[in-house]
Amino acid sequence: MHVPDGFINAPVSVAAGVVAATAVAVSLRGARRELDERTAPLAGLVAAFIFAVQMLNFPVAAGTSGHLLGGALAAILVGPYTGVLCVSVVLLMQGILFADGGLTALGVNITVMGVVTVVVSYAIFRGLLGILPPTRRSVTVAAFTGALLSVPAAAAAFTLVYAVGGTTDVPVAKVITAMVGVHVLIGIGEAAITAATVGAVIAVRPDLVHGARGLTSALKLRVDGALVDAPVPAAAPGAGSTKKVWVTGLVTALVLAGFVSFYASANPDGLEKVAADKGIDEKVEEHAAANSPLADYSVKDVGDARLSGGLAGVIGVGVTVVAGTGIFWAVRRRRTEDLTAASTSVSAG
Repeated sequence: MHVPDGFINAPVSVAAGVVAATAVAVSLRGARRELDERTAPLAGLVAAFIFAVQMLNFPVAAGTSGHLLGGALAAILVGPYTGVLCVSVVLLMQGILFADGGLTALGVNITVMGVVTVVVSYAIFRGLLGILPPTRRSVTVAAFTGALLSVPAAAAAFTLVYAVGGTTDVPVAKVITAMVGVHVLIGIGEAAITAATVGAVIAVRPDLVHGARGLTSALKLRVDGALVDAPVPAAAPGAGSTKKVWVTGLVTALVLAGFVSFYASANPDGLEKVAADKGIDEKVEEHAAANSPLADYSVKDVGDARLSGGLAGVIGVGVTVVAGTGIFWAVRRRRTEDLTAASTSVSAG
């Protein structure tokens, strides 16, 4: 759903840029409450993982493909504020380095693909957890549902932006019908990927899943026919370390982007297909980074398509994890400084 330059006029693109900048600023402040010494590096990994999985387009209908948006996954794993920042980092890297998503449309893309997906998915996720039993399975079910509905919600949000600032004269009713219809199908893939990933992390380290905090049930033992709480074992040395999870996640992202992406569907994604069919792309503009050495997820002057795409994917994962981790560590450090300042003030009082 990466919106290119030329789909939306300048005034609405600027307005969307203001909305996106405001959302990022609010998220930077909110992320201070979500990030700690364990989750800060994991947030950078989540951004890199989303970048990698977005390279894996899957077929959803005749001649159409889809890919992960990632807002739901990021929000549930590391929190909604940090989730907005994760998707924003991915979109920024894609736009600047890979000519994917217009630079003048960056505000539109962050608003639609980042803010809307995070807000909708996390609201549904939390709402379902409020009525479902407090179990890990409930977290996975809620993650699936939130992710599923967040994608057509983003499609509807794009249609709203197009209705206000579209550069072509296509009836909005036709656009929203086509956009929501195809993105409901894409939402199924989004939901499956999100639920599988969240479930996998919960199975290994439930304490690292933001959306699962406080939901871990005590282990029960049957004694003389009655269920009682089992003794809580002492924490094993290194149990709080995230190194193994981080390394495993990074290797997975590198394999997906560097190798599996070669087998992704080459069909246009939902927005590209709808734009071509309905004529929304009549005034599309060439990307400002079209001559980038990594444009279109290939390395310039590398003739072998498999090697070129694989190298581009690996570079993208590396750049995203470095940029994301740097940003989130800075936010974490700011939180530490704020807590230190508050503690000093209380002590002085």
